[in-house]
Amino acid sequence: MAKIDFGGTTEEVITSDEFSIEKARDVLKDETIAILGYGVQGPGQALNMKDNGFHVIVGQRDNSQSWDKAIDDGFVPGETLFSIEEAAKRGTVIQYLLSDAGQVVKWPDVKKCLDPGDALYFSHGFSIVFNDQTDIVPPDHVDVILVAPKGSGRTVRTNFLDGSGINSSFAIHQDYTGRARERVLALGIAIGSGYLFPTTFKNEVNSDLTGERGVLMGCLAGVMEAQYNLLRKNGHSPSESFNETVEELTQSLIRLVAENGMDWMYGNCSTTAQRGALDWAPKFRDAVAPVFEDLYESVISGKETRRVLEANSSPDYREKLQVELDEIKHSEMWQTGTAVRSLRPENRKK
Repeated sequence: MAKIDFGGTTEEVITSDEFSIEKARDVLKDETIAILGYGVQGPGQALNMKDNGFHVIVGQRDNSQSWDKAIDDGFVPGETLFSIEEAAKRGTVIQYLLSDAGQVVKWPDVKKCLDPGDALYFSHGFSIVFNDQTDIVPPDHVDVILVAPKGSGRTVRTNFLDGSGINSSFAIHQDYTGRARERVLALGIAIGSGYLFPTTFKNEVNSDLTGERGVLMGCLAGVMEAQYNLLRKNGHSPSESFNETVEELTQSLIRLVAENGMDWMYGNCSTTAQRGALDWAPKFRDAVAPVFEDLYESVISGKETRRVLEANSSPDYREKLQVELDEIKHSEMWQTGTAVRSLRPENRKK
């Protein structure tokens, strides 16, 4: 496996150069991979493995949108599409990709279906690390492994289709068979990971929950809204406010960061932008540092997981969620975003 220097710290990474798709196929040649849940991560991982030539079946609740989506994606009821319990019985690798709250509800049924030597696979450390809240404690006779793509399920699929892949972490919680490492690496390559890097279930869930609530989603949405509102309050038009807050970031600057890093982005902007960004970045860093401290403490204490389980277990959760999403969708800022996106050249051609 490759050893890479990350800013002075050497870490192990695994790519398809070290662990080829052919090797993955050989490791998993006798396995039936059961994807339980076809909501967020399920479709991307299932379709990528199917396209890569692995034996994949799907377990999903009948008469649901996700069941119908699985059919639309080519899975056949009674052949490759089953109830959650039936798929769990048939699988030798059980990829437990229901929502975190859904995993809690279905665990008693799924646990009964685990045979000695099966692999129980997660894409999030939530249920195992916070088992005092979830009651998910795997039996001793299975491998318990994790592959966590660093992106949405949709991106897992789109990156696979364009040939780029998406980076994933991997972890082993329990190695009953002695084959857990080769299984988890094979599965990580099978789902189309760009490269794999090691973690633990605990580190994965703590970093993931922090990232989602922080820079990746919560913080990003919050600071965008703050800047947009400030510009509007000071007389700037909706279009100007949105372009200076969101459009330039997503369509230009973040792409420069993705290519070669933050310093390279600075180096390819105007001298005025460079100076201002370099001067103000430490002020923003120091201003939000206490918020991140509070966030991390909330994550590691289990407060965030309790909140998730309580909210997502509510029978009217989806209805309440839609109200919150509609509030964002219909705000001036994101209505402006819809209009701005429609003016992109690629969208005007449609």
